[in-house]
Amino acid sequence: MDKFTSGAVKFEKVSKKFGPIVALDEVSFEIEEGEFVFITGPSGAGKTTINQLILREMPPSEGLIKIGDVDLAKISSSKVVQLRRKIGVVFQNFKLLSDRTVFENVALPLQVVNKAESEIKNEVKEILDLVGLSERAELFPSQLAGGELQRVCLARAIIGQPKIILADEPTGNLDPATSWQIVKLLKKINKMGTTVIMATHNVDIVNSLKARVIRLEKGKVVKIESEGKYEVA
Repeated sequence: MDKFTSGAVKFEKVSKKFGPIVALDEVSFEIEEGEFVFITGPSGAGKTTINQLILREMPPSEGLIKIGDVDLAKISSSKVVQLRRKIGVVFQNFKLLSDRTVFENVALPLQVVNKAESEIKNEVKEILDLVGLSERAELFPSQLAGGELQRVCLARAIIGQPKIILADEPTGNLDPATSWQIVKLLKKINKMGTTVIMATHNVDIVNSLKARVIRLEKGKVVKIESEGKYEVA
């Protein structure tokens, strides 16, 4: 019950209020383990709030959130740490450490859990091979292009073998060709069994992939499409 061994996510009538502002209003959906799902909607629709709730950065005002069989409202602070180790996050603005190399940035999650140096070396090499950055391992973030920076973020997110990847507008600052490279990597990771939840405004990407779409507007789920179809409001 206290182990996060599943990548399934359930929201049941979840609301989140910040004073008079309603960020989410009775939102309900289920994401199966190993599924690739898009969360779409205009700015302020509630996409980032959903990610914050999944990460247990804050509790919901009302409703139930479960990861697998685990009710996030009932876990202790120590279990929140355990939860976050099972969730990889890819940010639009990268959030890499500028004074550390590509290798060091990717290795950080393994160092936090005190993995042996030999294991860290092998696992980081394997992940950098996967995202095509082996030859960039000793460079610093300032020496990389935008697409390379996002691949470093992706490598860092998957290094601990998470059950879930939260990709928050991961292509927002990238050109179309580079955006597709990132999405292809996310699909590749998904095929390895990881649940991928991608928040995006990118209509072309959503409409080109056969993945479920959860559409938000003003904090409410207004539509769930079984296969990618993003209708611009």
